[in-house]
Amino acid sequence: MPVNAPEQAILFLLSLVANAFSAFSGGGAGLIQLPVLIFLGLPFAIALATHKAATVALGIGATIRHLSEEALERSLALTILGWGLPGVVLGAGLILGVPERGAEVALGLLTAGLGAYSWLHPDLGQTVTPVHRSGRDRLLGGLVLFGIGILNGSLASGTGLFVTLWLVRWFGLDYRRAIAYTLILVGVFWNGTGAVTLGMLGNIRWDWLPALLLGSLLGGYLGAHLAIRWGNRWIKRAFEVVTLLIGIKLVIG
Repeated sequence: MPVNAPEQAILFLLSLVANAFSAFSGGGAGLIQLPVLIFLGLPFAIALATHKAATVALGIGATIRHLSEEALERSLALTILGWGLPGVVLGAGLILGVPERGAEVALGLLTAGLGAYSWLHPDLGQTVTPVHRSGRDRLLGGLVLFGIGILNGSLASGTGLFVTLWLVRWFGLDYRRAIAYTLILVGVFWNGTGAVTLGMLGNIRWDWLPALLLGSLLGGYLGAHLAIRWGNRWIKRAFEVVTLLIGIKLVIG
């Protein structure tokens, strides 16, 4: 049954908060948005496809704000897309055959580990030091992005955070720039590809999308604006909090 006006308002507000939070910390919109869609009665696969379709607007909102500050490095952007998109398609195709609970617990432990790693390295992601941009180092970086893409296609919560930390740790970006790459390339292209693939395999709840898209678009712009204004130190702390929260949520169910 179509949702009524109050339910659309709830979807909009939750989407706004979730995506502003995600755009500021580098990922994690699924921590709030995906469980709400499931709570409102959508099966997991439909909720996941609907969530991914909505979070494309998160990437668009963040893109509008981030690209007004600084352009992306073409070669790094192509690496993220060239390795990540095939992984997203593969992950979206595999989701129906994966034991959902076991995958969530494993992903939760890994996600919490990201936060712990960042917390134990106080200077991580505070300055830009470009590294690993050629040869075998770039190949290894791409293979990891391919693996993250598989997770992105099959599970929603936390995979953008994996990309953010990998861009910081392996490619030498600071948190602010890493988040810009994550929100633009993962938010628009990875999630868009995942939504199309999942939509072809299953269904998207189209009548819920207007409220979710508007909340994602505005939330993405707001979160990106706050990230640019507040800087790396606050972003790092937000990243650590979000990863720990998502990790706990996934483990305990």
